[in-house]
Amino acid sequence: QVQLQESGGGLVQPGGSLRLSCVASGIRLNRATMGWYRQAPGKQRELVADISSRDSINYADSVRGRFTISRDNAKNTMYLQMNSLKPEDTAVYYCNAALGLYRYWGQGTQVTISS
Repeated sequence: QVQLQESGGGLVQPGGSLRLSCVASGIRLNRATMGWYRQAPGKQRELVADISSRDSINYADSVRGRFTISRDNAKNTMYLQMNSLKPEDTAVYYCNAALGLYRYWGQGTQVTISS
C-alpha cells in the first residue's frame, strides 16, 4: 500500500521560508515522477514542481527561482524548499507520485502566508 505523508506547512509572513517534506512508503520515490501540487480556496489544483525518476525538474512559472524541489533517495523523502513566500502562495500543498498508470496523493499540508 502506497502512502505519502506531507509535513512542514504553517503560517509565515510574506518573504519568509518553509520547507515541506513528503515521506513515502510502499513506493520508491526514485522510480516515480514526484510532484508538489497546491490548491487555493476556489481554485483548481495546480502543479508547483515535479521531479522525474531521471531527475528532470519542472517548476510552475509562478514559483521558479523561489522554490526548490529535491529528493533524498536514502530517506525516500521529497522536499519543497519555499523561499520569498507571497500571500498568493497560500494553499493546501499536496505530494503526488506518478508511476505508470497509477497516481498517489498525500492528504495535504496547509501553507498560509500572511502578515
